Amino acid sequence: MSTAAGPAGLVGAAAVADTLERCRTLVTPALRAAVERLAPDVGAMAAYSFGWQDVDGTPLTGAAGKGLRPAFAVLAAEAVGAPAEAAVPGAVAVELVHAFSLVHDDIMDGDERRRHRDTVWKAYGVGPAVLAGDALLVLAVDTLAAAAPEPDRAAALDLLTTALVELVNGQAADVAFETRPWTGPGAVSVEEYTAMAIGKTGSLLGCAAGLGALLGGAPPDTVAALDRTGRDVGLAFQAVDDLLGVWGDPALTGKPVRNDLRERKKTLPVVAALASGTPAGARLPRLLGDAAALHEAAHAIETAGGRAATSALAERHLRRARRALDRVATDRAAAEALGALAAFAVTRTH
Repeated sequence: MSTAAGPAGLVGAAAVADTLERCRTLVTPALRAAVERLAPDVGAMAAYSFGWQDVDGTPLTGAAGKGLRPAFAVLAAEAVGAPAEAAVPGAVAVELVHAFSLVHDDIMDGDERRRHRDTVWKAYGVGPAVLAGDALLVLAVDTLAAAAPEPDRAAALDLLTTALVELVNGQAADVAFETRPWTGPGAVSVEEYTAMAIGKTGSLLGCAAGLGALLGGAPPDTVAALDRTGRDVGLAFQAVDDLLGVWGDPALTGKPVRNDLRERKKTLPVVAALASGTPAGARLPRLLGDAAALHEAAHAIETAGGRAATSALAERHLRRARRALDRVATDRAAAEALGALAAFAVTRTH
């Protein structure tokens, strides 16, 4: 996984941070207004999930999460020549869906920590957290239906619901992978993993870009191209997420070191290593069953080429996304900002 370095890299990182903050400043008031429609107890859990308050209701400052999906919606609208404000309903809807998916993912995975603090279910209990996730999902659909302009409403809802179906199907595939064998005819292939990741992660980022373009008045072929752009970036994002799950710094990721190996997740580096046909790949299943051998397992994955293959896939889909963006964007400055944000997906460290 590459990382930005030197003065140019620092300038690029600063520009991405400024872009994310600008988009967050634009979208957050509407996002807060949507959450305020929920019942107080449910709204409190939603506010906690967004990092706006602590469990006891104490207001918090700063941002929880990167805000990547709302920024994609805003920049996609600008890239097709529309004002940033046009994308706000889509950005809010996508961010609500993303929050819903994280709340439910943490329950299904049993994860107790996210962003350096307790997950919603750990803080409030499983039942209340399920309800909070459900509320965020319903609120997303209702917010888009109420706020999208009439000419675009049906198409916008179609984009969102299509992404939701793909997200759920991707999550279902991910869960099913847990019971599949490490090796043999029933093992998870790289192609199967890629299809799952496009559904679980790429579909929502594609939806964000597609909604931004649609609400910005772009024609259907441009909307579809930006949707595909987001999907490619989403796949790259998931690939990097998988790398961080093995080699990420816990101080930055907020999760224990080698957490994905500890939980025996079939992530892309693992799947690629198992499929490599190398001695290191053949040794991996035994190591993954031993909690004391996680460091050795990570070394085996790298030796078998799983780390390099995952990085290469992320870079390949980033290049494809940027080529598609260059073909359809009409505002070059916005396209450059969106391209820089896409590159952030494969250079981030947390």
